[in-house]
Parts: sequence; structure tokens; C-alpha cells
Amino acid sequence: MEHIERDVVIVGAGATGLNAAYRLQQAGKSVIVLEARDRVGGRLWTNAIDGQMYEIGGQWVSPDQTELIGTLDELGLETYSRFREGESVYVTPSGEAKRFTGDIFPAGEHTEAEITRLIGILDELVAQTDPAAPWEHPRAKEFDHISFRAWLESESDDSEAVENISLFIADAMLTKPSHAFSLLQALLMAASAGSFSHLVDADFILDKRVVGGLQSVPLVLAERLGRDVVRLEQPVRSISWGSLGAVVRSDELEVAADHVIVAVPPNLYDRIDYLPALPRLRQQQFQHQSLGLVIKVHATYETPFWRSAGLSGTAFSPYQLVHEAYDNTNHGENRGTLVGFVSDEKADAVFRLSASERKQRILESLATYYGPEALTPAVYYESDWAAEEWTRGAYATSFDLGGLTRYGAMQLEPIGPIRFGSSDLAAEGYQHVDGALRVGKRLAHEILALDGADQ
Repeated sequence: MEHIERDVVIVGAGATGLNAAYRLQQAGKSVIVLEARDRVGGRLWTNAIDGQMYEIGGQWVSPDQTELIGTLDELGLETYSRFREGESVYVTPSGEAKRFTGDIFPAGEHTEAEITRLIGILDELVAQTDPAAPWEHPRAKEFDHISFRAWLESESDDSEAVENISLFIADAMLTKPSHAFSLLQALLMAASAGSFSHLVDADFILDKRVVGGLQSVPLVLAERLGRDVVRLEQPVRSISWGSLGAVVRSDELEVAADHVIVAVPPNLYDRIDYLPALPRLRQQQFQHQSLGLVIKVHATYETPFWRSAGLSGTAFSPYQLVHEAYDNTNHGENRGTLVGFVSDEKADAVFRLSASERKQRILESLATYYGPEALTPAVYYESDWAAEEWTRGAYATSFDLGGLTRYGAMQLEPIGPIRFGSSDLAAEGYQHVDGALRVGKRLAHEILALDGADQ
């Protein structure tokens, strides 16, 4: 076994771990990054499927994501706007596809008024919520003890309005049923994006993409760190820790360091043996956090046929298997690509089908939005992060009812020389690459400040 000494060892070569390593190295610290996978990027992955480039993981950049935008500029990476010209499509409870423009989809007058009213109420509550400390809201425990679904139903008797407001947090973001997480967790999700209104505005939240794919960010960071710094295929098996530092072990390496950053999703923390064991309350915390479930569907066609039909590619409905879909055509390509999402209980159901049956059901849902041409893509692929050994879900961990007020603040606290962080623990940019980069920078600054105080 190879023995190494470093100032800081980082577990995980996603955006958080690599940004922390890069900032620490820039400040003169010796670092090493241990990654279980055979690639860097974590939940960012650009890959070719049957010759077609897909962003299998995260991909979008919104105007409020200033940390990500600054990093893209720093790394010399270019962006381009998502195609959005034309009409959007909403499928009604009866299955009728309706075309529309603007933010509010075509429903009855009462439903449209209810949606507008609920967005206003949520925006007010979000404005009172600090994304860095939602548990400090004056009604935090009350909001954390009621599910988002129950709260919505207490606020409105319009089931279509409830279903659609629920969609923007449950299906589209946390990828869990809205009865499975609290109102406070929903407010954190919206507060991390600046407002609930931002979440319902696809032109804002899904504004731009990176030329060549968003995985370019971790790829360039890893390149700048150097080959000897980032070690792939090194799943960490144990961390022995004490007041003077820690020893981190993979199957091939043993690294002694003053500090450790565990930069993986919280659902993977217990894949590591901690010696001594972590405090009991932190072990309990891990048991109250979980990732959601989503299938990201990619379908590429010889031409973007929906554009000639006057459609933007933006489509959604809580009544469809694919609850939302967008034009996802890559920069400079003549082919057209749609991306859609199947989440939570709907994903449960189609995962019980054979692969061919699941594909057929998903394409039929896309055809409801775009017409029969959607049934015959040239390339089709399903991103299934729940099947990834070193992810096991998407997009971010969230707490069960009551968990955010019970354990939220605790998850940010170091344990001896060990700090934990990922986009799952972000304030602004929660569950996004922007948040991952923010957390990486914060952890690096904490270590530098601590070492500075010791000198």
C-alpha cells in the first residue's frame, strides 16, 4: 500500500471536491483527491451514446448562479442559450394538449387565479426564509412538521392548481412525492433559487448550457490540479481520525492529513468506516436524509421537427408520465434533441416494466406533447442515476418530515478534522452545480482560516 502525507485529503472528485482542492492548492496547501469512479465530475457527466453527445447529469446555468458563472469565466468555458422560441405545451387532466405562451398555462379561470395566488403566498414565505439557515424561520418547526402536499391542500381546493404547484418542487426538483417532504424543505428549495417564481420560470432556471457540456467544469479543474493530485478508482474504505488529523484509506492508498473533506452526497457517507465511530446524532442525521428518484430521458431526431411546428420544445403536465420536457439540442448540431423527466412514484412504476415497455411508454408521453414524430427517435437513452453505485439517486438529498429543523444545522458542523459538503448541503444553489462550487469554496476557506488561526 502506498503511504502519502498531505495537508488536506478530499473524498470525491465532483464539483465540490475539486473546487475545494483547487482553492486550497492555490493557497499553497498540499492536497490529494480520491475518487471512487473512473472519471471526475460526480453527478456531472457528458458522454456519447451511439455517437450522440448527451449531458447525462446536470447541465443548465441560470442567471442567479453567480458562482458557477464566475467559475465558467475563470476557466474559459463558453455558454449558449437554450432554444425557447415558439409556443409551449400543457396537457390537461383530460389528456388534451394545449399550446400557449407566457408563464401561466391555459387552465380554467379559477385554476389560473389559484396558481397565481399560491405563487404569491409562496414567494412571501420564501422571502422570509434564509437558505443558509431555514431552521431559523420563526415558524420553522410548524412548517417542517407538515408535508408540502398537505399544506397546499389546506391552502386551495383546486386540485389542478395544487398538482401544478406541487410539480415545480416535488417532480421537477426534489424528485419525491410532495407528501414525503415538508413545507420548510420546499421553502429552502425555492429560497436557494431566489424565489418560487424563479422555479416556475423555465426561461430563468434553464437559461443557458455550456459548450461541450457542464462536466467541462470538473474536467478543467482536475486538469489544473494535476494528474498526481486526482486519483481515480480509489473508493475510500475508512477514515481514522483524532485531534491531530486523520488517515484516509482506499484499497491502494493510505493518506495522512491534517484535514479531510468528504465531498459526496450524504446518502454515501455510511459507505465509509469511521474510526472511531461518528457521534450518534450525526449517524441519526444520515438516516433521515435521502435522494429522490428520476429518469432523465434523451431522445434525438434527425431534425428538431417541433420547431417547424411552432413549438419551443417546452412542455409539462403533472398528469403525464414525462412531467416536463425541453428542447435540448446541442450547440452547433443540426439534429434535434428533446430531454424529459420521469420522477418519484411514476419512475417507480416504469422501472417495474421491461426496458422496451418503459421506452414505449415514455415515447408515447412525449408524443402527447409533440405529436407522433416523437415516437421514432434516432437515438434514445435513459439516465438512471439510482443505478450508479457512487450516486444512487437524484438530484439532491432532502430530509423527511421534521428532519430539517432537527438536523439541518448539525450537517454543516465539522467532526474533528472531517468536514462534509456537496451541493446537497448548499444554501444558494442547493442541488445545483453553483451550490456545489459554493460549498467547495466555503470548506476551503474554513480550513485556511483555521490553519491561519493556528499559526
